[in-house]
Amino acid sequence: MLGPKLLLLFIVGDILGAGVYAVTGQMAGVVGGVVWLPFLLAFVVATITALSYLELVTKYPQAAGAALYAHKAFGVHFITFIVAFAVVCSGITSASTASATLSGFLSDGLRLNGWISEDGFSDSTITIVAMLFMVLLAAINLRGVGESVKFNVVLTIVEVVALTIVIGVGFFVIASGDGDLSRITVFENPEGKNLFLAVTIATSIAFFAMVGFEDAVNMVEETKDPQKIFPRTMLTGLGIAVILYMLVAVAVVSVLTSDQINQINADGDRALLAVVSQGAPDFPMDKIFPFLAVFAVANTALINMLMASRLIYGMAKQNVLPRQLGAVLPGRRTPWTAIGFTTLLALGLILYVRQDADSDIVLNLATVTSFLLLCVFAIVNVSCLVLRGKRHEHVKTFFTSPGPMPAVGAVLCLYLAGPWVDRDAIVYEIAGGLMVIGVVLWFVTWAINKATGQDGSKFEDVSKLDE
Repeated sequence: MLGPKLLLLFIVGDILGAGVYAVTGQMAGVVGGVVWLPFLLAFVVATITALSYLELVTKYPQAAGAALYAHKAFGVHFITFIVAFAVVCSGITSASTASATLSGFLSDGLRLNGWISEDGFSDSTITIVAMLFMVLLAAINLRGVGESVKFNVVLTIVEVVALTIVIGVGFFVIASGDGDLSRITVFENPEGKNLFLAVTIATSIAFFAMVGFEDAVNMVEETKDPQKIFPRTMLTGLGIAVILYMLVAVAVVSVLTSDQINQINADGDRALLAVVSQGAPDFPMDKIFPFLAVFAVANTALINMLMASRLIYGMAKQNVLPRQLGAVLPGRRTPWTAIGFTTLLALGLILYVRQDADSDIVLNLATVTSFLLLCVFAIVNVSCLVLRGKRHEHVKTFFTSPGPMPAVGAVLCLYLAGPWVDRDAIVYEIAGGLMVIGVVLWFVTWAINKATGQDGSKFEDVSKLDE
């Protein structure tokens, strides 16, 4: 059973990962030196949503998360399915983002150590490596490697060390007089957008770096006295993450000029590595940092693909997706068809985004993840309000989100998910396409179940969805 310390490390480790490595440079390209502000605002939105999660998870201490809350609030199986499948898709897009980010850092590490040419991987090679990594994840998943809390502790330490290196280099440069701390108050947008719109766009991107806290509800049944320790621990984990992120943002804009950041983004390079390389050229940290980043990002991808395949398997077992997706290997009992299905979707996403040579694969896939989860979080906040209005004397409330916070959270999530955030059209194409795939599969399953007398597609027990 998890105590507060292990739970805190799990939450921090789940939030840290691919996000800050993948999108910090792109955010700085949108808002300039005030890049710390979108991280802060994304933290506020995530915290308000976390309060709704805490009210619900302490009331219903079961591991199914958003799908369970939507089902208890609305009782409509199709809505429950849409929420569950959106969570699946967010995991797949997040893992795809991580694989592309990992490929880039691997190229940097090999290049800086002189093991490949100075040009690094070509765009096509980065795509191939990203796809091969997804296949490797599938192979690991097939072996039945589950989430180990002790292993997560090690990975969390690696993630924190890597970010601490960036922060340390940044403040070393500032202390030596070579950095410019005054840049943190400078707003710049190369497209001429006003401060409000640019910060909104950057906040919607930054949200990708704050997600992960919602996965902690899957550990509720493994936690000692969750009603007591979950609220304090989750909020502490979010606070630690945003402090690290804001310090990283300050380091980036203090060491790198806006022109350097824009050039880094245009070349498809990584801003955090540039801070380490330029800020401490006499130390070999830039040769080590890319591999630390690879380790951290790989953990994010593995956890997301494990979650996605597990949910697909659970929905197939409960007759809301074709039962073939619930097939398992005879010996290891791992859900091979669900793993294959989620892996094929991830590979298809990487290829689809790469069709446009000018497309930013990392930014677009990260934005899809944020968009899907913002929609899910809006539903969770509304579910919190609905369930608060349903009086069940036998259900005790251990934590209550303050006053109208769930309504505020729903409005903020829907606002950040809106079209005024200026996302590329490909983001909506990917998100819509993934959901269409899910709905088609649901209708096919519904038709088959009706024809065979199984009464449509209804969840047998949503609380056991991820078992």
